[in-house]
Amino acid sequence: MMQMLVAGGMTPLADGERPPDADNPRGYLEWERIKTLPNDPGCITEAEGKVVKVISWLLLSVPPTHEYKVIFMQRPLAEVMASQDEMRRRRGTYKQGADLTATFEKHLHEVDAWMDTKPYVQGLRVSYHEALKEPRKIADRLKEFLALDLKIDAMIAQVDQSLYRNREN
Repeated sequence: MMQMLVAGGMTPLADGERPPDADNPRGYLEWERIKTLPNDPGCITEAEGKVVKVISWLLLSVPPTHEYKVIFMQRPLAEVMASQDEMRRRRGTYKQGADLTATFEKHLHEVDAWMDTKPYVQGLRVSYHEALKEPRKIADRLKEFLALDLKIDAMIAQVDQSLYRNREN
């Protein structure tokens, strides 16, 4: 999604601290400082007018001092867990038998409720699979939601089916 938004013409808030690797060969487009959001909510002001990746665990910490447009990627939890497990294996941090599925499910319900009840948050939920299958439809939805003149064809060109590796059975 970040690749699509940047190709569409948005300016990313990213620091390049995490280089591309086997888990994300096109790079991360992340901003390390966002991890301080729970203790330093004011850091979000640096993102004004930009697109910044915020993992769902940190999303609940954005302060009500701004208005946000949140694009929330939705992917089957089994695929998310498989991806996380594979990444941990590569990094040597995988723990056999550590099933976090119930924790993630509970968290996703919290995020859904948060998005639906915060007046300073406009949310757009995007299906990961729909983005892969119908990138033009998703790009058009993003353009409308963000109210920006995004470059639709450039956004579509970012969708790379070969990067869909951790699939649900």
